Amino acid sequence: MKIGFIGLGIMGESMSANIVKKHDDKVFVSDLNKEQVAKLAALGAVPCENNIEVAKNADVIITMVPKSEHVKGVYTELLPYIDESKICIDMSTIDPSVSLEVGKMIKAKGAQWADAPVVKSKPAAIDGTLGVLAGCDEELYPVIEPILKYMGCNVIRMGENGTGITMKICHNALVGEIQNAVNETLGLAQRLGISVDDFATAVSYGGAGNFYLQSQKDNLKNRNWTTAFSLENEHKDITIAKKLSDELGFNMPALNVVKGIFDKGMELGMGKMDFRSTYKIVNGIED
Repeated sequence: MKIGFIGLGIMGESMSANIVKKHDDKVFVSDLNKEQVAKLAALGAVPCENNIEVAKNADVIITMVPKSEHVKGVYTELLPYIDESKICIDMSTIDPSVSLEVGKMIKAKGAQWADAPVVKSKPAAIDGTLGVLAGCDEELYPVIEPILKYMGCNVIRMGENGTGITMKICHNALVGEIQNAVNETLGLAQRLGISVDDFATAVSYGGAGNFYLQSQKDNLKNRNWTTAFSLENEHKDITIAKKLSDELGFNMPALNVVKGIFDKGMELGMGKMDFRSTYKIVNGIED
C-alpha cells in the first residue's frame, strides 16, 4: 500500500518521517516548501512536484495542512484523481462542518474518508507518540489503524466522520482553559513567594495535577517561548469551539475568557509564538 503525505510543516514533517521509517512501501510527499520535501526525500520518501502527483501515485492520501480553506482547496484540486481505489485521511485541525463537507465530496467519488486529527505537539510528533482521534466508517478503521499507529501510540476511533475533528476541537478548548488556569494560579503563587518548581510539585500531589503544567513548567520558569504549537493555531481552534458552542446556544464562560486572551495575543502580533506565551498576557510580562 503506497502512502502519500501532503503538508510537511511543524507537525507534518515529523509525522511523515515516522511513516517513511516504519512503512514497507513507497511514501510520496509534497509541500509548497521544497526544502521540506528535500528533508523527507533524504529519509527515503519519494519527492513530488505537486499534490496531484501524490494523488496519482498513492493508495492512501494523508493531509496535514493549517486551515479549513487549505483542506478544502487541496481536495478540490485532487478530486479528478480520486476514485474508489483511494483512502483519504485528513489529520488537520479544521472546522468540523468543512471536514464533513469535504468527506461527502470524497465519498461521492467512491473513495473512503477519515478525519484523524492529532493531539500533543512537536516532541510527540518526532517520537511517534501522538494521540490520534479518528472519525471514520467502522469497517475502514482496521485498515487505517496501522498507518495511524506509525505516528501515534494512542489511537482511538471516536465514531463516524466528523467525530474525530469534533473531539480535537473539544480537546484543544479544554487545553486552553487548563492553560489559563495555570497562568492565573501560578502567577498568584509567584506573587506570594512560591517558586515555579515548588508550585508544580505541590500541584502534582493533588487533584489539580495536569499534563500541561508538568510538561511546560521549565519553559514557563525560563520564559522560553520557542514555538512547538503556535498561539495562532490554538486561537484558530478556540475560535472554532466558540463557533460550535454559539451554534448550539451553549454558554461556555471559561472558553469566552480564554478566547479573549488569545484574541489579545493575536492583536499584539504574538501569533507565531508558542501558545504558552499567553502567560505573558495574563501576568503582564513584556519580555
